[in-house]
Amino acid sequence: MRHALIFAAGLGERMRPLTEHTPKPLLEAGGKPLIVWHLEKLAAIGVHYVVINTSHLADQFPDTLGDGSRWGLRIRYAYEGPTPLETGGGMLNALPLLGSEPFIALSSDIYSDYDYAALPLEPAGLAHLVMVPNPDWHARGDFALHGQSLNEDDRGERLTFGNIGVYRPAFLDGRTPGRFKLLPLYQQAMRAGQLSGDCYHGYWCNIGTPQQLVELDTRLRGS
Repeated sequence: MRHALIFAAGLGERMRPLTEHTPKPLLEAGGKPLIVWHLEKLAAIGVHYVVINTSHLADQFPDTLGDGSRWGLRIRYAYEGPTPLETGGGMLNALPLLGSEPFIALSSDIYSDYDYAALPLEPAGLAHLVMVPNPDWHARGDFALHGQSLNEDDRGERLTFGNIGVYRPAFLDGRTPGRFKLLPLYQQAMRAGQLSGDCYHGYWCNIGTPQQLVELDTRLRGS
């Protein structure tokens, strides 16, 4: 698996005022932008081509990250326009740059110790999602994991989607360009038995507020 997509087009509204002049993925923790932690981990497992979708303050991404050569990567940018296309629309917009093989997709505003080398080279069905134990702010979780199969029928343990996954391009078959979320596609794939997953029990956090960014920065600098 040599291609990856990083979601970086959000407005970062809950992170204001920090995101008024800096895109959320370029905010720093542990001495480097959040998105750089992902770029380094992707390069370490042999990914060589990364697509970054952008919208809010989009010009800052190439100015900061360049073409990716400093990490041994080739970076392409998929601009969504001034209004982000949501996760589904953003993935579909980036798909022409990702090729025909399965690809990794992840959110730039998470941090974890998860080893991307543990991801399957190909999902058993249309997609494979990394799940995590439910954080306090999302106690109900997203989907249930039964063996390696994800469902909405509460078969197995309910967990939270960790915003890391592997997708076949066919996951988006039949979708037309525009703004839409991935959730309906996950639900459709689950009903067809085409969505697999695994649970990661190590460190994982979603950086949704300035305080969470401070906490992550303190953790990374301390380690």
